[in-house]
Amino acid sequence: MKLIHSAFLLVFLQFGSLEGRKGWRSGRGNPQPRRAQQSPPTRDRAEAGVEESFSLDFTAVGEGNMDDFMAQIKNLAQSLYPCSSPNIKHEMRLHSLENTSVVCNDGTPAGFIPYCSSDVWSGASTKSDKSDYAFMGSLIIKEVVKELLTKGLDNAKVLLLAGSSAGGTGVLLNVDRVAEQLQEMGHKGIQVRGLSDSGWFLDNKQYRRTDCVDTINCAPTEAIKIGIKYWNGVVPERCKQQFREGEEWNCFFGYKVYPALRSPVFVVQWLFDEAQLTLDNIHLTGQPVQEGQWLYIQNLGRELRNTLKDVPAMFAPACLSHEAITRSYWMDIQVKGTSLPRALHCWDRSLHDNNKNNKNPPKGCPVHLIDSCPWPHCNPTCPTIRDQFTGQEMNVIQFLMHMGFDVQKMAQQQGMEPNKLLGMLSSGS
Repeated sequence: MKLIHSAFLLVFLQFGSLEGRKGWRSGRGNPQPRRAQQSPPTRDRAEAGVEESFSLDFTAVGEGNMDDFMAQIKNLAQSLYPCSSPNIKHEMRLHSLENTSVVCNDGTPAGFIPYCSSDVWSGASTKSDKSDYAFMGSLIIKEVVKELLTKGLDNAKVLLLAGSSAGGTGVLLNVDRVAEQLQEMGHKGIQVRGLSDSGWFLDNKQYRRTDCVDTINCAPTEAIKIGIKYWNGVVPERCKQQFREGEEWNCFFGYKVYPALRSPVFVVQWLFDEAQLTLDNIHLTGQPVQEGQWLYIQNLGRELRNTLKDVPAMFAPACLSHEAITRSYWMDIQVKGTSLPRALHCWDRSLHDNNKNNKNPPKGCPVHLIDSCPWPHCNPTCPTIRDQFTGQEMNVIQFLMHMGFDVQKMAQQQGMEPNKLLGMLSSGS
């Protein structure tokens, strides 16, 4: 299926791996971490299929020792997987930007488009006497668009910005800015669209509040408040105007920035996102969860569902996972009988028809798809869950019961017999 005719695809990649993934493993294929700089010791680990995670210690910042904190970032960047190999076609090799003043964290040339700015694609901070590190994500995107215009983008009808995790948030932060950039450069015929995958985070209260000493334990709001200062983060102007000075951090959260966007954006978001749960201090390590944790997880699904209700184009399965479009199983997941590729095709059709002044969505072609079932993995097409210790696949009943799901109690709350509830779970009802 050809999704978008005459379209360029600019993909924003995520930042690192999540410590929260040490517990449950989901998927029909192995995760594919993308790393920017080549490091021989890391190459061996990458080829062995080892997934690593890192945390940053903010205590150094609090003590005024910025050098220690930035050294952590440098070590993390140097641990990234290599981005090229002799077998990769020329088009997929790293292209360094012609504008050498726009750089990665450590001052090496930026390009397209492993993620090397560590700023959710928002930064506009150059290296200086006070800091040996740069955060130039928003400037990197601007330069990449300029160079793509010389490589065929000038003949395109559509530019689709797509990203996962931090890249998904980066799409929300940059889609309108890229549209404005192309207009200012005289390319008014190119429609800019966004595809934001797993970047719709909530600024909710953590399950268990902890001091903000590293990126794993730091609450989402506190992490962004700290980061935006170091990055000199840039947010969409229309969103920025809705908040007081110093509160621009609000625009990093999807449900707050989305209403201010002018460009069409399709949102892909797991209702039980592993990254969100990790930020909220729910660590699923393979042990049954406590009742309070279980209630928190269910409430997270309700909160995410509520923030997405007014998003016209979206795909939100009730699954426990993180990232979709980067996974080998991305075409297998369905919501209410519709797959993600089908939903994206319908979205493309709806935008094409709207350009012809037909405001009605195509019949039988839904674009607003969100699961209504209340538990993680209650959708039977969710990625496979494997027991961390045995490696064996678990069906939804085994998974829920292993997490501490009380069938008797839940059936009583739903006003039905336990056997009926189990039957509904088995069939994915």
